[in-house]
Amino acid sequence: MYFAWAVTTADAITLLKKFRAGKLSLPDALAAFQKPPVADLGFARVDTHRALRKGFAEVIYGGGKTAAQIVAIAQEIRQREARLLITRLNDAQARAVKKKFKEARHHQPARCVTIDPKPLPKRPGAIAVLCAGTSDLPVAEEAAVTADIMGNTVERIYAVGVAGLHRLLNKLELIQKARVVIVVAGMEGALPSVVAGLVGRPVIAVPTSVGYGANFAGLTPLLSMLNSCSSGVTVVNIDNGFGAGYAASQINALGADGT
Repeated sequence: MYFAWAVTTADAITLLKKFRAGKLSLPDALAAFQKPPVADLGFARVDTHRALRKGFAEVIYGGGKTAAQIVAIAQEIRQREARLLITRLNDAQARAVKKKFKEARHHQPARCVTIDPKPLPKRPGAIAVLCAGTSDLPVAEEAAVTADIMGNTVERIYAVGVAGLHRLLNKLELIQKARVVIVVAGMEGALPSVVAGLVGRPVIAVPTSVGYGANFAGLTPLLSMLNSCSSGVTVVNIDNGFGAGYAASQINALGADGT
């Protein structure tokens, strides 16, 4: 039988313990697990099952949403989850979230808001986030904030582009200690290939839309990264720092606890 779980991971554990201890009947336990895993707000259908399946609650993408919509979705998620990540907010949207949730923190360079009153313990192993230049910082910070709230130690290593290779080599020992390396670069997108040739760790490459005309809004570094001759390079979408941070967290979790 398929059970559409609407409870959080913590709720599920509590319910199962109560059932095992005889404090909860089988029909009541099944009823709790059979609740629809969706909260229908009309303009949005919030996935209340996400944390149980993925280990982290649904992340709100702020682009294209009104401030009121973001706040309403955040309220729904916060009824069940202690922590929350919202990406790609503008300043007005962030102010609305902070007005509603006093514990919210606006990471302005990353264009993210986090609500994390009780941060997760940091799992073993670090995630290194590198970026080629200062113009790549918004994407790199989005990756770093994402990995951090998901329970990872993050090492930020910025402005180490290939135009000054000595800057990268000066940080090589720190980079080599990381369990996963995220490399963010625009222009021609060469940095991930260089890094992957120097470290024996998974490298997640993030092309950015930073660059002059022939950068083609990130298409040039995307193709460059996809054609990397170095082994172990995985590429996410243009400007997708969130996707890189999320994937790096999942990889680090495998190395840390095998889950």
